Amino acid sequence: MSPEHSPISAEHSLTVRELLAFYAAAGVDCALLDEPVNRLLEDDAAMAAPAIEPAQRQAASSPAASSAAAPSRPPPGAPSGAAPAATVVIPEAAIASARELARSAPTLEALRELMERFDGCALKATATRLVFADGNPQARLMLIGEAPGRDEDLQGLPFVGRSGQLLDRMLAAIGLDRTSVYIANVIPWRPPGNRTPTPQETQICLPFITRQIELVDPDVIMTLGNPSTQALLATREGIMRTRGRWVDYDTGRRTIRALPTFHPAYLLRQPSYKRLSWQDLCAVSRALQTPAV
Repeated sequence: MSPEHSPISAEHSLTVRELLAFYAAAGVDCALLDEPVNRLLEDDAAMAAPAIEPAQRQAASSPAASSAAAPSRPPPGAPSGAAPAATVVIPEAAIASARELARSAPTLEALRELMERFDGCALKATATRLVFADGNPQARLMLIGEAPGRDEDLQGLPFVGRSGQLLDRMLAAIGLDRTSVYIANVIPWRPPGNRTPTPQETQICLPFITRQIELVDPDVIMTLGNPSTQALLATREGIMRTRGRWVDYDTGRRTIRALPTFHPAYLLRQPSYKRLSWQDLCAVSRALQTPAV
């Protein structure tokens, strides 16, 4: 029986399962090749390959050989069998396009359709689907996170994983649920492996969440975590300094009170900060008891 088809022992089977579990926890969700490569056989293949004589090596590196090996360029306009090169989107052009599209959306549904067709952000190509929003568009409270994770990417809704379950419990503690709030993210597409979005990706997506805020027109905004706080409230301070401090968010038509707090995912890693998060929730609850202006 060939080595690549030999049966896997119980010990090795456990190792494989542990490795797959590690990949899943790290956010690996795709393979780079269609077929696996047995790297253990590559050394044997390299040793079996015939050695290249010095004369052959010199001939292969000569200009004549290089020009002969180089493929001739087809004349302009001639059909080519190769696939066209991928279009490189300049960030400034993508940002300008996002701003123009966002401004043109008269409703949330129109904005969603425009974002579905928008190709200026590379994250769209690697994400499963657009994660637009969840909740009540007429809500007085809007919660905004950073970007979707794996569960959100699969379901197309924000905050549906473990952090979303904690968020639901946090809202319930002040008498709210998803029917009485509106939830969205600054980035509507999941970054590969749940990595941190780049500043360029954030700037490209910022016009969409800005327009979302304008269309929902809430009385109170709660930014969840450092990235969404810095992106929306134009601050470089960390969440430890900004949380619990009210900030005015200007839409151009009115001013909305905004309160930064910890992201639920951070609270899962650092439960000791739930006490401070509870203080922020109580502050939001008191603000919602004030009649809208």
